[in-house]
Amino acid sequence: MTWRALILAVAALAYTGGAMAQGTGLRRLTGRDDLLGWEAVGRLELNGQGFCTGTLIAPELVLTAAHCVYDRNAKVRPADQIIFRAGLRDGVAIAERQALQVAAHPGYNPHGRLDLENVRHDVALIRLVEPILSGEADAFALHSGSGYGSGISVTSYGRGRAEALSRQRQCNLMGEHEDVLMIDCDVTFGSSGAPVFSQAGGRGRILALVSGGGNYRGKQVAFGMKLPQRVAELKAQLRRNPAAAPDRRIKRIRAGGGASAGGAKFVRPGG
Repeated sequence: MTWRALILAVAALAYTGGAMAQGTGLRRLTGRDDLLGWEAVGRLELNGQGFCTGTLIAPELVLTAAHCVYDRNAKVRPADQIIFRAGLRDGVAIAERQALQVAAHPGYNPHGRLDLENVRHDVALIRLVEPILSGEADAFALHSGSGYGSGISVTSYGRGRAEALSRQRQCNLMGEHEDVLMIDCDVTFGSSGAPVFSQAGGRGRILALVSGGGNYRGKQVAFGMKLPQRVAELKAQLRRNPAAAPDRRIKRIRAGGGASAGGAKFVRPGG
């Protein structure tokens, strides 16, 4: 898919055709000790049509980008086409669950271009068939307030690093406009929906999700959005439209099971 232009009131941000912000300190979380504390970040498998990054914000809720849950016809994917693989590392996941319910923010337009309005609303929630308990993967809280702490980091999957999480411990907030953040984190295809963490307090909190990427003031950046209001609206949407009980034929996917999807195609640049 082609890169698109993101026009802000303060600057024109043009997408380029390749991977972004390479060589900025990404570290592969290879061993079990490396992964400790990051198990709640996982890979969303999209029915063999690609993958995104998602994060548990409650035992049964995965947060990701809205554009990840739309199919090639700009329709929200059926829940049974989405699988969350928490802490996936070299074909083995800490836990795997099928989606039960999918909610994309109504402010996101799958037919529209990647502009300020779409980035701001590029958020989706997925309810899982069964929760993933904290003993397997401890869900992350959202960041609230204006202070972002001592550092910003990103944890993601992506092209060239699809089989294990990579973590960039330090990136910088380059700009902020109308709830859209420009951050110089290292993102590429497959990084859509990846959590951008603030370091205010002890454990990191989710400040934003990766929506896309491009250029800002001559630097390659990732675009994300402020989350608390969007997530509250999505939770209300899930409550208004409760999912039907899962078919008894849908079985829990065994923790640690599942095959690698190394041949998957990738969703749009930046995700």
